[in-house]
Amino acid sequence: MSQWTAEQLNDFSTADDMRVAPFYADGKTSGTPTWIWSVVVKGALYVRAWNGQHSGWYQSAKSQKAGRIHLAGQNFAVTYLPITADDQLTAAINQAYEAKYAGSPYLPPMLETGPVSATVRLDLK
Repeated sequence: MSQWTAEQLNDFSTADDMRVAPFYADGKTSGTPTWIWSVVVKGALYVRAWNGQHSGWYQSAKSQKAGRIHLAGQNFAVTYLPITADDQLTAAINQAYEAKYAGSPYLPPMLETGPVSATVRLDLK
């Protein structure tokens, strides 16, 4: 597994063009790209599902653990790793969402239990 470069993480921290496309059940075909918000925390890239764990892309990401993303004008093959409950990490991710998307009417729901429970770390494959 490769790590994101400092330059990529810097670009990702301000980019607003994130699309996720986990593989379908065949493990090869990328799903329909879904536009979502992303944040960078402690050298890692994170996303959340607006509809929580019931989100279609989240279910695919959780079961297939791989797929593609589009971010900062580029496409990447990635692994999707749902995070486990960790109060400090969750707080840091919440703060990153608050900083990056301040003023958006969509921010408060992204900090609620459903989306928080569907947080995924994306690693370069």
